[in-house]
Amino acid sequence: MSDSNTTNFVNPTTFILLGIPGLESSYVWISIPFCTMYVTAIFGNFTILFIVKTEPSLHEPMYYFLCMLAVTDLVLSTSTMPKLLSILWFSGREIDFNICLTQMYLIHSSSAMESAILVAMAFDRYVAICDPLRHSTVLTNPMVAKIGVAVVLHSCILTLPYPFLVKRWPYCRTNIIPHSYCDHITIVKLACADISISSYYGLIVVSSGWLDVFFICVSYTQILRVIFRLPTMDSRLRTFGTCNSHLCAILVFYIPQFFYAIMKRFGQNVPLHFLILFANVYVMVPPVLHPLIYGLRTKEIRSRLFQLFTHTRT
Repeated sequence: MSDSNTTNFVNPTTFILLGIPGLESSYVWISIPFCTMYVTAIFGNFTILFIVKTEPSLHEPMYYFLCMLAVTDLVLSTSTMPKLLSILWFSGREIDFNICLTQMYLIHSSSAMESAILVAMAFDRYVAICDPLRHSTVLTNPMVAKIGVAVVLHSCILTLPYPFLVKRWPYCRTNIIPHSYCDHITIVKLACADISISSYYGLIVVSSGWLDVFFICVSYTQILRVIFRLPTMDSRLRTFGTCNSHLCAILVFYIPQFFYAIMKRFGQNVPLHFLILFANVYVMVPPVLHPLIYGLRTKEIRSRLFQLFTHTRT
């Protein structure tokens, strides 16, 4: 299909992803860090899943939630990076309309799922620190499974209207998406219709994310209250240390999203290619860093990883 800015169609069968405009001559060099990040994310998250599965001592609620996070990170990174690499390596900018909707749904649902999993992990830390004697009775395996199902259903249902809303609009202006992947608001802006419903529903989804942040803050407020009541500084630091990995995972997930939202809202003078680059980076940061955070900062995973590599070498 032609890359023309104006076409005579109403329901396009394909869209054209613009890629990273203005940097076409550097595509090969840009692909190197993104390909490295993707390979690192795939290897790191599969390693986490393998270690937790093969080590019986890690069959606990925190590590089950970590496995959920790893699976979500794999979906999130695989939803965007193969298509970006196709654009950078082969100029594969054309994407089928239904595949575009699927990509959009996977990106937004996995992001919502990741946020909800971080809330579940905050609840785990809250029970472990504020009511440790009941931790094993409250967070049983059936309860963890129920929380996992609730997280999946919440995220999938929350973002399910996105593809249906996008599909109902007529697209008679252009089929060129000024992005490297199918983002909800970027697509609906191409519609030649009143897209207020999509915009309002997008705000509802964003508000759900901020509600997750609120629940995490409430959990850690209670955790800090308990920690400050401990008698010695050593016990406070030791107890707080059990939250370090989770806190780092929260920062890695929310801080890039916050800055991206600020840039999109107030950065009218920010070049488009920079926004697109940052959009891809912030999608890849959590899948890359979460396995590193838990692999390096969690003693049980670190020791099992060391045993694994030592055994492999011998």
